[in-house]
Order: sequence, then structure tokens, then C-alpha cells
Amino acid sequence: MPPRLRCPASASLTASISRSAVSSRPAMLAIASTSSTRSYATSLSSKSSLGGLRLPDDYVPPTKPPTARPPEVRKAQLLRTYTSLLRSTPLILVFQHNNLTALEWAAVRRELRLALAAISSNPDDALVTADVKLQIIRTRIFDVALKIVEFFDPSSVAPVKSGSNKNRVYNHDLSKAAYKAIKSVSEEPEKVADTAYGQLSPLMVGPLAVLTFPAVSPAHLAAALSILAPQAPAFPAPSRKKSPGYYDPTVQNALQKLLLVGGRIEGKVFDVDGVRWVGGIEGGLDSLRAQLVYLLQSAGLGLTSALEGASKSLWLTMESRRSVLEEESKPAEAAAEPDGEKKE
Repeated sequence: MPPRLRCPASASLTASISRSAVSSRPAMLAIASTSSTRSYATSLSSKSSLGGLRLPDDYVPPTKPPTARPPEVRKAQLLRTYTSLLRSTPLILVFQHNNLTALEWAAVRRELRLALAAISSNPDDALVTADVKLQIIRTRIFDVALKIVEFFDPSSVAPVKSGSNKNRVYNHDLSKAAYKAIKSVSEEPEKVADTAYGQLSPLMVGPLAVLTFPAVSPAHLAAALSILAPQAPAFPAPSRKKSPGYYDPTVQNALQKLLLVGGRIEGKVFDVDGVRWVGGIEGGLDSLRAQLVYLLQSAGLGLTSALEGASKSLWLTMESRRSVLEEESKPAEAAAEPDGEKKE
């Protein structure tokens, strides 16, 4: 194939084509911008024509009520999660942890799950075991959530009566009412000392983890304590034959970094000894209820016997006095009778 030779005519033709393409681009852009401007103006005119459907200035979407903190950030989501956890969980154990790795956390949760599954003899126990969770918490946010649960009463918030928001109540955990409630309590520390928050707040120091139970079950609590905070003879650690994985170096290193500091049971704060006492209840809550019923019955029987004894003693006293009076009256009657009647 012969080599190509550049021709002046072809070069001039190529240059003219490129100039025409460049010159056509601004025209296309101008047409596009003009069309977009016209469509935008049309949309504005259509919106202005629908002035009757304009929302009021104080309109508040029902899915996004006014809040004291931005509801989209992660801290707000954690705050609502913690308040829900505190309101719905009757038994919470608080642990301090010291730089556990992800592998150590996984090993501890595995042994805890196995220990809890070993006591699941009925379907109710299985449901409790499935919902027991060990999770790390943000200490500062958990402290604020505890304040909201303890000191904020949603039923005391008055409804809004301004504009279109009439008869609406904003009493959620991120509302301004909740913020004012916890702020007023923080300014009066003398009211906090005798509350559950005042007893639990000294424990809110450093990195924390919580173990949550969906129900107050002494059997599950005892199983968890035997794994996370063993203490002989009440809560001995499992034997090597029964649970060989418990004695892995990873699990033992993790348990040395965990420290039980207290618990919150049915809204009341317990120290370590109190938590162990709840876990040591034999037979669980059913046995405790049976003991309470027996105590009430015995107290009622004792009161009944005491009242009956008093009435019986009074009756016996009156009967003995009557018999004495009758015996004393007999000689006087015999002396009053005539001698003839005595002979007859």
C-alpha cells in the first residue's frame, strides 16, 4: 500500500469542520439554558398559582417533631436507644472493662451463651436466654439517658396551643421539655442523692458495658455471674470438664479485664452483694412468692390465734368467777332454810 501524502485541500477541509463544530456548541448550550430557564419560570408560575395550598409558617411535620438536639446525629440515636433500654429492661448489670479486643469480647459472649443455654429447661427460659445481651455503652450518653428516665415525666408536658400545632404534645426523649427537666435537676444536687440516679451515678466512670436481661430470673443471673464474676461457693466457675473453652487464655484474659460494679433491678440500684443475693434466690421468683404467701398466711393465723386466745381466756375467767360466786352463795341459802324443811 503506497504511503499517504498530506494534501492542502484535505487539511483545509478538516479545519473548517472543526471550526463549525466549535461554533455550534455555544448555540446548543444557549438553547439548553434557555429551555431550562423557561421550564423553571413555568414551574415558579405554577407554584405561585397554587398559593391556596401553602403550608403555614409554624407547620411541624409529624415525623420530625421539634427537638433540643439534632435527631439525625448518632448521639441522638444512642440516647433514644438507651432510654428505651432502661425503660424496658428490668435487670441490668454494669461492668467496667479495660481495653478488651474484639476476639476477647466474642469469646466471652460465646461462653456466656453456652452457660445460659444449659439452664433452659422450658420455652420461657429459652426466650430469656435469647434476649440476654452483653454490649458496650457510651458512658456520658448513658448517664444522660438515666437522667431522662429518672427525672422526666412525659405525662406532665402540656400540649402546644399555637397556630396549626394545636393540641400536640411533644414529650419525647429529645424534646425541649426533657432537656429542661434534666437541666433543672442538675442545678439542684440535693434532690438527686436519694434517687436511683444518685446511687448509680458514681458508677458511671470510665469505659462501661452492660448485661441486660428481659426478665428478672435468678437462675439466669446466677449462670451469668458464674461466668463473668465467679465467686465460690455461691457462684463457682464451671469445671474444665464441663466447659473447656472457659479456660482458654483468651477468655481468662478477658475476664481479668471485667469488673462487676453494680446493677439496676426493677428500677432500684443494687451493689455487688445485692446482685449476688438476687442471683442466690433458690427456686427463682416463684419460690420467693411462695415464701411471701406462706409468711402472710402464718401472720394471719398468728393474729387469729392471738385474738381467739384473748377471747377464750376472758371466757374462762368469767366462767371461773361465776362458779366461785355460785359456791359462795350456797351456804347462805342453806342457813336461810327452816329446820323442818331440813329434816324433811
